[in-house]
Amino acid sequence: MNEKVKMISGIIYDANNSTLLKEREYAKDLCFEFNNTKPSNTTSQEEIINKLIKIKGNNVTVIAPLYCDYGYNIEIGNNFFCNHNTIFLDGNKITFGDNVYIGCNCGFYTVNHPVNITQRNIGLEITKPISIGNNVWFGSNVTVLPGVNIEDNVIIGAGSVVTKNIQKNSIAVGNPCKIIKVLTDEELYG
Repeated sequence: MNEKVKMISGIIYDANNSTLLKEREYAKDLCFEFNNTKPSNTTSQEEIINKLIKIKGNNVTVIAPLYCDYGYNIEIGNNFFCNHNTIFLDGNKITFGDNVYIGCNCGFYTVNHPVNITQRNIGLEITKPISIGNNVWFGSNVTVLPGVNIEDNVIIGAGSVVTKNIQKNSIAVGNPCKIIKVLTDEELYG
């Protein structure tokens, strides 16, 4: 089993593998190109993002700067908005449903390092996927850690660190992020 398959499978892998290094370099070059394209040149920005990320939906807006490790592990649905300075460490899948809004300075991190000092010091890593449902809004400065599943109709408050799954129809805030309110149908749909 090669290192890329291990990475995507959530098995401990060597992040310094030559194939993975080249793939990260390619993605970072595309991020650099995107981040340094004039905001008014939306056609070029769209072409670059489509080379980098799996955009399955329509009406996708990504505001520079954007940073990611690979790009190919990010899947985006319809009506997606990603504000300035978002980071995707996408060693594993990061999946976004429809109608997802991401505030400034948010990070989605699928990658973790081993507790074992020897493994960590030689560059071994492990990943877990992140899944985001439909109708999710992230305030600014939110951090989402490996293995988190955020269900539909959720608001994550600014500055939160999401370490565990968040159930549908809720507002969650804090560090660690916790549900503070379950929303009623009246609140959700008026």
